[in-house]
Amino acid sequence: MIEVGPGIGALTEQLARNAKQVVAFEIDDRLIPVLKETLAIYQNVTVINKDILKTDLKQEAVACFEQELPIKVVANLPYYITTPIMLHFLESDLLVEEMVVMMQKEVADRISAKPGTKAYGSLSIAVQYYMEAVVAFIVPKTVFMPQPNVDSAILKLTRRNKPAVTVTDEKSFFRLTKAAFNQRRKTLWNNLQAVYGKEEETKTWLAKSLAQAHIDPKRRGETLSIEEFAALSNAMVEK
Repeated sequence: MIEVGPGIGALTEQLARNAKQVVAFEIDDRLIPVLKETLAIYQNVTVINKDILKTDLKQEAVACFEQELPIKVVANLPYYITTPIMLHFLESDLLVEEMVVMMQKEVADRISAKPGTKAYGSLSIAVQYYMEAVVAFIVPKTVFMPQPNVDSAILKLTRRNKPAVTVTDEKSFFRLTKAAFNQRRKTLWNNLQAVYGKEEETKTWLAKSLAQAHIDPKRRGETLSIEEFAALSNAMVEK
């Protein structure tokens, strides 16, 4: 079990009582003495004073865990850094089996969104490519002190046995999904030209790729399913 941002260790204690091993990453130096005192009786807890975004997750897991097993991640993340931390885990070599994360409700809605909805975007695809995403429940802002301006949500992510779709080149696939949402009100054709270029050769390549994937260039990115993005990406790589 990995916990990100244990704070003073309230949740960490509960994890320690139920998990075989817990590794907690805390960036705030001031909290380390508090954590060590709170967790002193638990021999199965390791506290690491590091920035999780600058950490080689695979290397730390090998050093801290007795054997290489699927990892579960628990986190209560600051709103401004939720997305970078989640993607850091998903894109790492670490075998993350499950993540349970409290975050801003708006972000949880975006991650779990389906095609055709207002919240659906490149973040939805980036996470759902690796994981199945479900909003477990809402945590109203009124339960916090001091009260924030927005509600939170508990998001549960479960690792797929294999990626949601088969793509020829992952880097090209994710570049395409970001390009498609470059400006949400623009058509797919306009967004792709804005990112890939408007030279005649490029326009011909884009047009042929869209035709091969059976996608109308007048559609908007939010209407495309992850399967359609995969088909388009594969067509673009082949051309």
